[in-house]
Amino acid sequence: MNHLRHALRVFAAETLKQHRRLFGQPLVVFSMLVWPVLQLATTYYTLRPVATASRAAENWPLAADPERLLAFLATGTLAYAFFFSLVQSAWHLSFERTTGTLELLFLSPAGRLTLMIANGAGALLQNAWLLTCFTVAALTGFGTLSVAAWWMYGIVLLALLVPAVAWGAFLNSLLVFSRDSAFLYTILDEPLWFVSGVRLPHFALPAAVQVVGAVFPLTGSLLAVRGALLEHRTVSDLAPTLLGLGVLSALLLAAASLILRVGEGRARRTGALSLA
Repeated sequence: MNHLRHALRVFAAETLKQHRRLFGQPLVVFSMLVWPVLQLATTYYTLRPVATASRAAENWPLAADPERLLAFLATGTLAYAFFFSLVQSAWHLSFERTTGTLELLFLSPAGRLTLMIANGAGALLQNAWLLTCFTVAALTGFGTLSVAAWWMYGIVLLALLVPAVAWGAFLNSLLVFSRDSAFLYTILDEPLWFVSGVRLPHFALPAAVQVVGAVFPLTGSLLAVRGALLEHRTVSDLAPTLLGLGVLSALLLAAASLILRVGEGRARRTGALSLA
């Protein structure tokens, strides 16, 4: 019980630190919504003319319906915001190496994995809550929601939240000990939405891309979110996808824990605990 209470205090403190560091001025709230909405509008008005002027609707009937197409892209934008906010969080965590903050955290008795999870969760709550509210309101206004039961909204939230937090812990663990944060940030920006089917249906991607996309939890989260919100699927229908997300999340957390243990052990052996 004491260990759990200590972990919760560390989690709360690290989440609050993230909020204070990222929030800044109230104008940041405005940018949280404007940036994803601009992305959504750009994608829609780029894809819509191609979909209507070609034979795409024969293979993808959704493309012929403006409201359903917009709902498809909106769910993709929401899920992408969840996962990309963790990429940004890990990138920002690498800056703490140069300021000495990370060294102080690792010299404290705080659990390493708890710190990584809290760092990602803080960024996630900070960046995704407003877009989540907007997306739900927009889908309701479009009349495109097709949900089997009210509690499927909880399934959707878990399908986004749990894999995203595990993904964030994994990335944070990598960037604690890696000096290639800019490189990792680059390869997980545009490629992430492409291989995961954020803006295109998964079946339209080449087979090799689909295989690569299966490694990323965003792919499974998108299948679960779109299935539950737009396709009237039930828990039993989504069971294989949800099970796969659970296994992948567990693997990511296990990998994060291993990376932290090995990396810190090496730093202690070499006398390089100072990560600056």
